[in-house]
Amino acid sequence: MSNPSATGSEEREGQEFPAKREKPWLFRTYSGHSSAAASNALYHTNLRRGQTGLSVAFDLPTQTGYDSDHPLAQGEVGKVGVPICHIGDMRLLFDRIPLERMNTSMTINATAAWLLALYIAVAEEQGAPRAALSGTIQNDIIKEYLSRGTYIFPPQPSMRLITDVISFTYRDLPKWNPINVCSYHLQEAGATPVQELAFALATAVAVLDGVRDSGQVKPQDFAKVVGRISFFVNAGIRFVTEICKMRAFARLWDAICRERYGVAEAKYRLFRYGVQVNSLGLTEQQPENNVYRILLEMLAVVLSKDARARAVQLPTWNEALGLPRPWDQQWSLRLQQIVAVETDLLEYDDIFNGSAVIEAKVAALEAEARAELERILEMGGAVAAVESSYMKQALVESHTRRVQAIESGALPVVGVNVFTESAPSPLTAGADGAILTVDPAAEAEQIARLAAWREARDGDAVARALADLRVAAQTGGNIMEPSIAAARAGVTTGEWSAALRQVFGEYRAPTGVGLAPAASDAERLRLVRAEVKRVASRLGRPLKILVGKPGLDGHSNGAEQIAVKARDCGMEVVYEGIRLTPEQIANAALEEGVHVIGLSILSGSHVPLAGEVMTRLAAMGLGDVPVVVGGIIPPEDARRLLAAGLKAVFTPKDFDLTAIMGRIVGIIDGAYPQAA
Repeated sequence: MSNPSATGSEEREGQEFPAKREKPWLFRTYSGHSSAAASNALYHTNLRRGQTGLSVAFDLPTQTGYDSDHPLAQGEVGKVGVPICHIGDMRLLFDRIPLERMNTSMTINATAAWLLALYIAVAEEQGAPRAALSGTIQNDIIKEYLSRGTYIFPPQPSMRLITDVISFTYRDLPKWNPINVCSYHLQEAGATPVQELAFALATAVAVLDGVRDSGQVKPQDFAKVVGRISFFVNAGIRFVTEICKMRAFARLWDAICRERYGVAEAKYRLFRYGVQVNSLGLTEQQPENNVYRILLEMLAVVLSKDARARAVQLPTWNEALGLPRPWDQQWSLRLQQIVAVETDLLEYDDIFNGSAVIEAKVAALEAEARAELERILEMGGAVAAVESSYMKQALVESHTRRVQAIESGALPVVGVNVFTESAPSPLTAGADGAILTVDPAAEAEQIARLAAWREARDGDAVARALADLRVAAQTGGNIMEPSIAAARAGVTTGEWSAALRQVFGEYRAPTGVGLAPAASDAERLRLVRAEVKRVASRLGRPLKILVGKPGLDGHSNGAEQIAVKARDCGMEVVYEGIRLTPEQIANAALEEGVHVIGLSILSGSHVPLAGEVMTRLAAMGLGDVPVVVGGIIPPEDARRLLAAGLKAVFTPKDFDLTAIMGRIVGIIDGAYPQAA
C-alpha cells in the first residue's frame, strides 16, 4: 500500500504532484466510554485507522473528583467518558500504547493535576522518561465556572493548582502543554466571537500572572512557560467569521506576550491551539446535515496557514442523538484525512494574506476584543469577573439572544426552522438508533473492580501518601510530586479530591440567571403569559417551577435558558444551579411548594436519575407534582420515561422555548383540577 504523504514529483493526466507539503495537524477523535478496557480497544482501533493523537474523555465522576461508588456518581459512571479511579485503571486505559511516542490530550480540569500524575506514573512504569512525554491537559478552571460546571474548589485554590501544574511541567515535562485555555465551551455557553476572544485571553492572563507571581519559575525562564500555553477553541458554522477570529486570536496573543510579559522570541509567542468544531450547532433534526456542518467548521481552522490549528478533533454527525459508534468516529476522521491528504491545501502559504475583507473583519474583532479584555482587567481580571458573575451573566444574555433568534427565525438553521420537510433518514433506521449505548452493567463492574483495588492495596502506604498530599496543600508546596507518589501508592480519585476538599473547601458558582434580560414582548409570549396568569388565578397563587440538574452534569446552558424563559412567562423560578442529588431536588420541591419540576440531564443518565427523583417525590407524598425532563434522550429512553410517569420529554429538536413553556403550563393546568 502506498504512503499517501510520500514526497516526490510525477505527472499523471497532466497534473503535477509537488514535492513539498506542510506537515498536517494532529488527527484526533474525542474518545472514551464504559470502562478503561473498552476505551483502550477503541484507541487501538482509531490509531490503526490513521488517528495521530489521542483525546481522552473522562466520565463526570472522574472530572468532579468522585470515585465510581460515590452516591453522586450513581447513573453517571462511564456515560460521557471513561472512569479512572486509580492507577490500575490508567494502566489499562493505555495498555500496549507507548506513551513516549504518543501525543495525548486529556479533557480534564478540576482534577487535572491528579490525572496528569496518574499518566506520569504509568508512563514511568512503561520506562518512558518524563521529558519525552507530549500532550496536554485542559486544566482551564475558569471556564468551568462559566459553562461546563466540573469545578470542585473555589477560584483561588483552583488557580493555585493550575500554577503548580504549569511550574512542574516546565521543569519536568518540557514538551507538555500544561493548560488548554478553553474558549470551546464558552461558545457552547453562548459566547459571541468577541467574548470568546476576550474571556479566553483574560483567563490566560490570569494564569500567567499567577505563575509569574508564585515564585516557582525563574524570571529568565518565564518566556518558556509562556511558550507552553495552548488554547482549545471552538469553530462555528459562520466560517468566514471563524477564520477571522482565529487570525485575531493569533495577533492578540502575540501582542499580550510582547507587551505584558516582554517575550522577545517569536517562537514563544505563537498562538498554539487545538480545536473541536462546534457541537452547539449539531441538530437532532435531519442529523445527516451535521456532516456538512462539521466539514465547513473544520475548514475555518485549517484554511488559514498563519492561524492553523495544531490538532483537530471532530464530533460525529450523530452526537446530538447520543454517543457515537466507532464507525461514526471513522467517518469524521476521514473528513480530516481527505482535506489533509487529497487536497492541495498544505502546498501553499496563507491564502488569505492580502484580502481586504479578511483584514477588515480581523481588525474589527481585535479592537472589540481588546476593549472587552480591558474591562475585565480593570475589574480585577478573570477571577474577579467570575466571582462578580460578570462573565456568566454576559454568556447567559448572549445565549438567550441566540435562542430567541432561532425561535423567531431570524437565525436560520436548516432542518430546524427552515427547510424542515424531510424524508426519513436511513442512517438512523438501524436497531441501535445510530448511537452507542453504554451497557448498564458497566457501572456495577467498575464499582466491583474499585472494591477489589481497595482491598488489595497497602492501606498504610495510602494513608501516608494522603497525609503528605494534605501537607503540601496546607503549606503551599507544589502538589504534583505528592500526587504522583499518591498515584503509585494506589490512592483513588475520590480520596485525592477529598484530601484537597478538606484543605480548600468546595464552591458553587453564580448561575447568572437572575440578572439576564427579559425577552421581547412578542405576541406568542404574551399569549403564554396570559395563560400563566389564568392558571395561577384558578389555582390561587403564582405558578412556580423548579428547574433541577440532578447528577454531575454541569452543562447548564439549557437549564439556564428554561429558567430565564419561565421567568419571562410570569412564573416564579427555583433554580439553584448544578450538581444536585435527587433527594435535594425532592426536598426543594416540598419546601418551595412548586407546581412542576423540570429536570435537565445531558450526560446520558436521564433514566436512573429521573426515576430516582420520581421515587423520592412519591415517598414524600408529592407524586402528583408533574415532572418533565430535557436532554439528549434517545427515542426508546423517552418512551421509558413517559411510561414511568414523566409528563413530557424535550430534546434538542424542541428549540422553541415559548412553545415548551406553553406545554408546561398546560401540564400544570391538567395536573391540578383543584387549587394547589
